[in-house]
Amino acid sequence: MKHVDTRETGESFDVVGGTERSQAATMSLDPGQSTGGPENRHGNADQWLYVVSGEGSAVVDGESAALEPGSLVCIEAGETHEITGEGDDPLRTVNVYAPPTY
Repeated sequence: MKHVDTRETGESFDVVGGTERSQAATMSLDPGQSTGGPENRHGNADQWLYVVSGEGSAVVDGESAALEPGSLVCIEAGETHEITGEGDDPLRTVNVYAPPTY
């Protein structure tokens, strides 16, 4: 078993654990900050993004979705994506990549 306290991770983007088949990371984006863009994609890995706190938006292959605590988004392998923090507080997520990407 692997156990990670995601409250203890650093700022921005941190890979916090993984196996041969998957990988977990935490991400924090300040309001107005974004990551990714029209060319950003993971060619061979699905990315599951779970919102822990804050608000934001995801644009996946041109389709937009609002993000709020409890949101779970699957970004399938090859889909372009951009995540943006919005609102008053940082957008904090836990991301799982299968297979590992980073």
